[in-house]
Amino acid sequence: MDSLHNVGGQNSCTLCGASGMNVFFELAQVPLFCNVLWPTREAALQCPRGDVRLGFCSACAFIANLAFEPGRMEYAPDYENSLHFSSHFRSYASELATYLVDRYQLRGKNIIEIGCGKGDFLLMLCELGGNRGVGFDPGYVGDAEKPTAGLGVRFVRQGFSAHVADYPCDFLISRHMLEHVATPRSFLAGVRQVIGGRTNIVVFFEVPNAMFTLRDLGIWDIIYEHCSYFCRPSLAALFASCGFRIQALRDNYGGQFLCLEATPGNNHDNVNPDYRDEVEDAAHCVASFRDIYLRKVGSWKQTLARLKHEGRRVTVWGGGSKGVTFLNALGDLVPIEEVVDINPRKQGMYVPGTGQRIVAPEFLRRSRPEVVLVMNPVYREEIADQIAALGVEAEIQTV
Repeated sequence: MDSLHNVGGQNSCTLCGASGMNVFFELAQVPLFCNVLWPTREAALQCPRGDVRLGFCSACAFIANLAFEPGRMEYAPDYENSLHFSSHFRSYASELATYLVDRYQLRGKNIIEIGCGKGDFLLMLCELGGNRGVGFDPGYVGDAEKPTAGLGVRFVRQGFSAHVADYPCDFLISRHMLEHVATPRSFLAGVRQVIGGRTNIVVFFEVPNAMFTLRDLGIWDIIYEHCSYFCRPSLAALFASCGFRIQALRDNYGGQFLCLEATPGNNHDNVNPDYRDEVEDAAHCVASFRDIYLRKVGSWKQTLARLKHEGRRVTVWGGGSKGVTFLNALGDLVPIEEVVDINPRKQGMYVPGTGQRIVAPEFLRRSRPEVVLVMNPVYREEIADQIAALGVEAEIQTV
């Protein structure tokens, strides 16, 4: 996954329309899908690829992949990015669901989720409050272990469209979907149009926090699927410009997520003055990001080369987007034969671009790695407990 070199140029911001969206970072030929695994190593090595060309808007702090080709993206049932197999993530989701049910009195209400994935969070909301739910997602696949009969929940295998207005709705949610939309303002304007005069509807959106990538160096979150990157100023500007009144906007999940609560209104201010300092902070981070990225990748290449030279067996824990990006960024220098993931739907599949096999945690009893690389710091304690329970002694490093 080589870095390109012609960083520069200007484009109009696809969110606020301001001129001067400067390209600050590029990657060539990354896997098109990090969350589509492959049944053979050969197929994984031949996965489709695309370029990343990140542009930054100095007016609203929105970041977009200007090389993104929407026509190449098709979210089918083999798209697998569920985090609900993690006890840490389930605890977070449960706390979030309880908060929303209590704050907005979601009891006996109608809930719509756009981009519901496998439906875990929608089911949680409906079970907690005795609500009725409809989830929309072109990649939805039912789970026999999670029956929906009698819960008042149904799933529609398609994306958002105007016919969503035909469904009763008191609360509309969308989690980790907006970053996949190349034209977020057009999309959200469509949502606002569907809501129309039903000003009692509350909307809740959750997206990755771009500042975790820029400031906290979560560089493995740069993936082709994510064509839109939001920090607080850009997310606030988007919702205000599309006619929503923001009720709350906060960091969550160790700063990795942004959560926004809003109600329909007529606020058309494109930039909220409260966030101007944060726009400048983002601009400062963007200015140094390419050099910091290269230094971090270079440092990990040296570390893995040393471990390889020492003959130490290394395993990556985490077969999601972070793990896939990490492995592809380091290329042939990676002395890693397998990747551990607790999601059974990933096990037995192969990592796009680099071809490592995804294995269950129990595999470590046989492989006995000396070093385990944890791809997300929020799971370090959970993973350490699982490794100890397997009777495996390994050095744990957070990537």
